[in-house]
Amino acid sequence: MTEPNQETMHHHHLPKRIILVRHGESQGNLDTAAYSTTPDNKIPLTPLGLAQARQAGNHLHNIISDDDNKNWMVYFYVSPYDRTRSTLREIGRSFKRERIIGVREECRVREQDFGNFQVKERMKVIKESRERFGRFFYRFPEGESAADVFDRVSSFLESLWRDIDMKRLHRDPSHDLNLIIVSHGLTCRVFLMKWFKWTVEQFERLNNPGNCEFRIMQLGPGGDYSLAIHHTDEEMLEWGLSPEMIDDQKWRMHANKGEWNEKCPWYLDEFFDHVADSDRESDGKENGSSGMCE
Repeated sequence: MTEPNQETMHHHHLPKRIILVRHGESQGNLDTAAYSTTPDNKIPLTPLGLAQARQAGNHLHNIISDDDNKNWMVYFYVSPYDRTRSTLREIGRSFKRERIIGVREECRVREQDFGNFQVKERMKVIKESRERFGRFFYRFPEGESAADVFDRVSSFLESLWRDIDMKRLHRDPSHDLNLIIVSHGLTCRVFLMKWFKWTVEQFERLNNPGNCEFRIMQLGPGGDYSLAIHHTDEEMLEWGLSPEMIDDQKWRMHANKGEWNEKCPWYLDEFFDHVADSDRESDGKENGSSGMCE
């Protein structure tokens, strides 16, 4: 029997899944007038939203517990907003205490700040301006842009990797660790953009997750994470991923951690009209030849 190499052993300390969950239906989703009288962080779930969260908990439990390795655990991160805390509370009903390593309230995965009290008619005009300006860079008056959210999500990811590297979340390598992040639609999209190095243009084509929908990033055998291990092409197309982005997710299913997908146009070719493959090809073109053997 061969000994596992160091890289394979390191994979045992990585979470098997990182799951992004949007909160259940809130009163603000039902009627945007709620934001004019209630602070955004205090908007509650509707009865339907509570039911959606309980159903999501059952679904997540079934997915996680359906593995060959029955030594699985979960760790939760949650936005401090009432609607995300309530969503987590309902999801948690599906998990026994012995399966939960811990929970951390994480302000950096909160909702995009749209300003303070939001007057319905004014917000309608502001959101029309955002569509003209661009969804990523438009900053709401007294609030944030998606680019601002990107910065704080980037900071959160740095902390997350430190926790993983120092094994703060995963003390027993025989256990499969599942991180569940209960957050908001735009924050989830920004998280994926940062993780998979998507461009601003790609981000702006993404659709918001529905209430209590989730995105599962699962660890492949080589140590990279992919959405394509759990989700279908049809699902990813519905989310707004292009065929090229889906191809990259499929490549990641079997990629080794740290490898670079040279076939991804947004890693290089998209930024240049043409880049020669080698100095020889470049010299050949300057001399009027194709650089290829006759």
